[in-house]
Amino acid sequence: MRIPIFPLDNVVLFPSVQVPLYIFEPRYRQMTASVLEGDGRIGMTVVQPPHRGQMAGDPPVFPVGCLGEVGHSEQHADGTYHLILQGTSRFRLEAEVPRESERLYRVADVTLLDEVASIGSLERERSRVLELMRLIVPDRADSFRVESFAKLDDVTFVNAFCQSLDFSALEKQQLLEANGVRERCDQLVGLMEFRLAERSATGVGGPETVH
Repeated sequence: MRIPIFPLDNVVLFPSVQVPLYIFEPRYRQMTASVLEGDGRIGMTVVQPPHRGQMAGDPPVFPVGCLGEVGHSEQHADGTYHLILQGTSRFRLEAEVPRESERLYRVADVTLLDEVASIGSLERERSRVLELMRLIVPDRADSFRVESFAKLDDVTFVNAFCQSLDFSALEKQQLLEANGVRERCDQLVGLMEFRLAERSATGVGGPETVH
């Protein structure tokens, strides 16, 4: 599959989760116009940390990204866009396609990645995530009751917390690369427990950012 790729240094998209994007650079405005005329798909990738100072060029990206479909788009008078991108599936970047003609943005050949199916329920793990959220943001504890999330399937539940919590882009990339929802959930719980222990050890208060 050949798709345009959109490398960012601080945004990781997960399957079944939405992310809002503001498109303002000329090359990505061109990309968006092309995508909206085509199949509406964009490959979100994360720039490798040592190369974040090279965003104006073509910095190296992690090989695993997430394919997204434009669910909503709004073009403004100045040519910028607001998009809502819906994550659909992970992919592995195989090779970038050399630029041709007037194309300013990056394009790559990718292979879609299957998720390892989860055997059995994640009920215990989901309860632990919510328990940790009540400890991390005690002033919003009532928002993280089990029944409030009962209608979400396991993939959406886990991926939504992976994307919304204020982990670093590298930590989120590691979660994205996890091979299946159970492995990703185990890693998520581990990160949450570490953050909570770190806060207790340093005596730092205040809620974790959820956006």
